[in-house]
Amino acid sequence: MEILTGAGPARAEVEAPAAPRFLLVLTHGAGGGVATKDIFAARRAGLEAGAAVALVTQPYRVRGARAPGSPDRQDAAWLEIISALRRDYSELPLVQGGRSNGARLACRTAQAAGAAAVVALAFPLHPPGQAGEPERSRAAELRAAGVPVLVISGGRDPFGVPDPADADRLVLLPGETHALSRHPEVIAAAIDSWLRDVAQRAGLSAI
Repeated sequence: MEILTGAGPARAEVEAPAAPRFLLVLTHGAGGGVATKDIFAARRAGLEAGAAVALVTQPYRVRGARAPGSPDRQDAAWLEIISALRRDYSELPLVQGGRSNGARLACRTAQAAGAAAVVALAFPLHPPGQAGEPERSRAAELRAAGVPVLVISGGRDPFGVPDPADADRLVLLPGETHALSRHPEVIAAAIDSWLRDVAQRAGLSAI
């Protein structure tokens, strides 16, 4: 489906069971698309948990740009996308997430979107080679989510690994890089386990 936003059209691929239990919305990294192994693993975990799953290609990628541009503009377009998707699932809890830049976006907008939880795949803690520069850290974005956040990171990710204290749960995959491409089955299992735990702790019986 096409979703019109102030930044241009976005695309969403939606799969849903007859009676979905929650809505899971996932998006891509800065220069990529939704057809990555980690996003597909998250999609599979969501479908197996009974979610309606939407894979979103953001407006800047639809028009062919590789950089998302202003965070404020990106966030505003995302909230329009979420609003459109929730029209069909208004009574269901929302879980949103993405990989890399998409994980940052999901954390930044969690409160405004009304998300119950966030899945952050390969959250880029800092630009490569800048681990020792606190002013380049994006940890504040992670903490700003204000809801339970699952972070799944590769042990060899040049963008760094968040502090476990800044997430509800950190799953570290030894040997994995920023691509998170080697063990999709582990990613799917980690997301499934965490979703069930969050649902029990938060009283979200729908998940």
